[in-house]
Amino acid sequence: MFQELLITVKANISTVHSIIKTNDKLRKIAFGEETIIKQELDQQAQFIISFLMEDIPKARDWRVYDHCSAVTRLYAIYERFIEELISEWLVLIPGLFPRYLDLDQSIRNTHQIGVGRLLCELNKNRYEHLSIEEVVRGLFRGVTGEAEYELLADAFLFHEQNLRQETLEKLFANADIPNAWAWVVKHRAIKYFIEEIRGNQNTVEGELNELISYRNDAAHGSPIDDLLGLNALLELCDFIEALCQALAELVTYQVIERKKSIGQAREIGKITEWFKKPKAAVAKIEETILSVGESLFLVGEAYCLLATIQSIQIDGVTKDKIQTTTEMELGLKFDVDARKELRLYQLRA
Repeated sequence: MFQELLITVKANISTVHSIIKTNDKLRKIAFGEETIIKQELDQQAQFIISFLMEDIPKARDWRVYDHCSAVTRLYAIYERFIEELISEWLVLIPGLFPRYLDLDQSIRNTHQIGVGRLLCELNKNRYEHLSIEEVVRGLFRGVTGEAEYELLADAFLFHEQNLRQETLEKLFANADIPNAWAWVVKHRAIKYFIEEIRGNQNTVEGELNELISYRNDAAHGSPIDDLLGLNALLELCDFIEALCQALAELVTYQVIERKKSIGQAREIGKITEWFKKPKAAVAKIEETILSVGESLFLVGEAYCLLATIQSIQIDGVTKDKIQTTTEMELGLKFDVDARKELRLYQLRA
């Protein structure tokens, strides 16, 4: 769920990561920091280096450019991801809450206020893709019940400020996803970054604020006195990827919880033991049917991942498919990392 968005984010961040490392290597060659490498280059490679050196910028100017382009691009990836994630969640809502009046009053208020604001701002270039009919259609259908309603994402994505903690939380809360930041700070990837990479010398909010400050300085042409080095830029890449992963799992969790409440998902068991290296679990399972290749959702505190079953064992015997009974103990191998105490959810067609 939301995997396509995450795949795009990871691909974009990987590109930033590669460009940062490539430029760093080229600078070292260009300015004599990699003399052994230069000596070992063949004649053709030496010619290419000489050709490139004709228009090479000064070392500091090059580093300023790398710094500004990296932080600007990373923030853009992060902001775009947030907007697309919330948009996809809003598309799913009518299937989870079939009647508009089933929605919480707060999200209906946000929707109605947003529609009104859009009608006042339709003449702006950013909304040229919308017509009056498109703006009012979802709300009209919702309040009249004449057809399936829809929640127009543009009505929820107004934000004049950078997506710092407070603004981020408000965007998610307006879309009926409360306590987003509490989930983020408990997420395993974020905790690893803060504890292992930062040594608990910064907070999640502090990391995000620093990126936004760097981005704002770069966007506004401010003098760049605090240039981030190679490792610091690469770590920012890792932070944004972890942040996007955490938020994607949060929204997935909201979907699973709603599907559970309307009978479209069922908790079928819990992991009682976890073996990290083979990515295998011992789980107690309720009555159901499980098959190799089937996907289950693994759910816990700040954890919600789709996992594919790669093998099933009972009493040491491998099975491709099994009909379980209540409290049956199985060995399950997954394609993702997990942990003890995670609950297993099976979606119903």
